[in-house]
Amino acid sequence: MLSIAIQAGGESRRMGQDKALMPFLGRPLILRVIDRLTPIADELIVTTNNPEAYRFLGLPLFTDLVPGRGALGGLYTALSSASQPLVAVVACDMPFVCTDLLDAMHKALLATNKDIAIPRPQGGLEPFHAVYRRDTCLPHIQAALEGDKWRVDAWFAKVGMYFFDQQELESFEPELLCFSNVNTPEELAAAEKLALQREGG
Repeated sequence: MLSIAIQAGGESRRMGQDKALMPFLGRPLILRVIDRLTPIADELIVTTNNPEAYRFLGLPLFTDLVPGRGALGGLYTALSSASQPLVAVVACDMPFVCTDLLDAMHKALLATNKDIAIPRPQGGLEPFHAVYRRDTCLPHIQAALEGDKWRVDAWFAKVGMYFFDQQELESFEPELLCFSNVNTPEELAAAEKLALQREGG
């Protein structure tokens, strides 16, 4: 059973407004992400510090349990708020999020005793397109927060990691577009153009 937590708590400084709510092919970007994730989710939740703006989604909304701690605090909120033992955590600004890859990572954790299934392309780890074992990860995240750590990967050495490396990732998405996010109006426009090319609208 899989919870999926969409992280919509960022400040969107470079976008100039909440990027999750920016129009993408005529609809808020977060709706595109939700549509892609719904088929594999037993539960879908959103973490946001502006819940009023997201009420229209009709999904459970959770604000930061440890305010002001950035991505690590957001991850802690996501895992704490999810009801299922395995939790996929996905950024709200990934228009090409790959459900086949998330499903494979979910199955990898079901089949092993590892605690995180995470993409490891050549550019580095992708913690916001990954799946976590809630009960074993949460204490380590909490300890990292209490230790005044800020990096989202500050606690990774404490748990078992199942890596999906470059070659395997390319079997799901040859261009690794699933990890591309949109931080500026220009990136949003480029992603829209690409989506139209790939999907015809």
